[in-house]
Amino acid sequence: MVVAGCAESASVGFQKFKSHGVIASVAHPSGVTFRLAALTSYMNRSGGPVQAMLAFHKIPPKQLVVVHDDLDLPFGVVRLKFGGGHAGHNGLKDIQRALGTPDFARVRVGIGRPDDPRPVADYVLQRFGAEHEAELPGVIRLACDAVEALVTEGLTAAQQKIHPPRSS
Repeated sequence: MVVAGCAESASVGFQKFKSHGVIASVAHPSGVTFRLAALTSYMNRSGGPVQAMLAFHKIPPKQLVVVHDDLDLPFGVVRLKFGGGHAGHNGLKDIQRALGTPDFARVRVGIGRPDDPRPVADYVLQRFGAEHEAELPGVIRLACDAVEALVTEGLTAAQQKIHPPRSS
């Protein structure tokens, strides 16, 4: 969702990339060119396709930005980080395994935890409720702004822009 929203906002279209997914190139006004990729694989099998795309385009893992859902953040909260663990996220786990490193940037998009006893996998795969669905365009816009700031300004500046100020 986020990657498609970023491509739409940048007015770029996707092209097929082998059997791995689709990719779009964005020439940013700052002079930076970056690629947006959406995979056709299941999230928990994304390591191989990510590794293939990086190898084909000769992009080192440290320049990779992975946008992913995060149960540990409330719905709509966006956070940026570089490196670290996978916190049980099977997609991140598979990417780290395939790349041999956890050292890549992440745009974490909060989806919150279920407030009932259903399995987490069922919660993650379900459609958003009406309230969250209405908020989704703003969340996607914020996540796209985060990707853009991360790529063009670096992690610290992007965090200062995207993360809300801490109250004293």
